[in-house]
Amino acid sequence: MSEVRIAAEPRTEFGKGAARRVRRAGKVPAVLYGHGTDPRHITLPGHDLMLALKTPNVLLRVEGVGGTDNLALPKAVQRDVIKGFLEHVDLLVVEKGEKVAVEIPVTLTGEVASGGSLYQEAVSVEVLTEATHIPEGVEFNVEGLEPGTQVTLSELKLPAGTELHTDPDATLLIVSHERSGAAAEGEEAAGEGAGEGSEPAEAAAE
Repeated sequence: MSEVRIAAEPRTEFGKGAARRVRRAGKVPAVLYGHGTDPRHITLPGHDLMLALKTPNVLLRVEGVGGTDNLALPKAVQRDVIKGFLEHVDLLVVEKGEKVAVEIPVTLTGEVASGGSLYQEAVSVEVLTEATHIPEGVEFNVEGLEPGTQVTLSELKLPAGTELHTDPDATLLIVSHERSGAAAEGEEAAGEGAGEGSEPAEAAAE
């Protein structure tokens, strides 16, 4: 995966007032931590950071902190619940070759067999992978799967160097029998009939 370079500045003022001043200047408060170092409080350019975060699990090369560059992954992103702007970001320092746990999306391709309805239980999966080679996602082909089929996460074919970091027996998807329109209407009518029949019985009891 590609790296996104982003320039950081040290942050020396703290508190809500200081954070508001940082954001008014078009920047975002952030903290850089990991690998046994003390957390380093920084600010990042808001526009550049917003663009970078559009890529899931983006790898940032944070420049200008302690005179060295740091590779980092966003681990917690706080946004304003109404306006959506970035309020704060936690960045985890990583190194090449290091394994990290991340969530990647699962995309289904193909069509199930006729008469089947597809239900995707897991839209993402947690994996353990190299920090500098995080896959963008994983695909699973459902072509021709018959009604009654259940697929678990263990059946995903992950890229080399990537492994599941969650329960392999958890359900990925289910293919159930598609209900016909007539069957659905019949069930609805039966339910209505049961409701109508209950009123006289209640009246008789009274």
